[in-house]
Amino acid sequence: MSVQELLVGLEKAVDDGRHREWAVRCAHALGLGGIAVSLRWGAELVWFSDDVSARLEDAQFTLGQGPGVAAEFGDVPYQVPDLARGVAEEWPQLAAQAQELGVWALFVWPVRSGAMRLGSLTGYRRTPGSLTPRQAADGLRVADALAGRLLTWRPGNGGTHEGQGEAGTVDLHWAEVHQATGVLSCRHGVPLGEAMVRLRAQAFAEGRPVTETAREILRELPS
Repeated sequence: MSVQELLVGLEKAVDDGRHREWAVRCAHALGLGGIAVSLRWGAELVWFSDDVSARLEDAQFTLGQGPGVAAEFGDVPYQVPDLARGVAEEWPQLAAQAQELGVWALFVWPVRSGAMRLGSLTGYRRTPGSLTPRQAADGLRVADALAGRLLTWRPGNGGTHEGQGEAGTVDLHWAEVHQATGVLSCRHGVPLGEAMVRLRAQAFAEGRPVTETAREILRELPS
């Protein structure tokens, strides 16, 4: 199925609750292994095709590094065609985690409304290599279409869901992270920004996604 056909069918796929199926087909049409959309420079994951895409976004969020969380980048899309070169020096921890997932190339398009950037569409490949000009242009079309759709969505609305945290949903994947940040802020009497840094540091020290660390903190709260 072509990217054009997928874009025409986006609204119906959403209405039918086939988010994951659409995202998987879209990734393959772009020559990618998977795609994910995060808003506010990685502050909230709202759409992803597969577990690897979600774990890559978790890694960027936990580490606070990577092309998807960069406030600005000059080229569109931002291409990292080989994670074994160059980027390993700029984002060494992310490069290492990506390679552990079998990912060797990353591509990021801005999700935007006019001149305002809302977030990022990130795609990955399991083999090194740049995008073709057609793939780069088609990815931007997908990002623009999703931006328009995301502006009308609210967490939990829009047809049948696969449940929060499941691939393909449009929910607040990191809702528990934000809740745990608030807990740490109150517990230690520090601003939310510092509490988030502490949460990320704890997750990194434990060698697991920030979402798992956040859930553990919330489970410790009195019922």
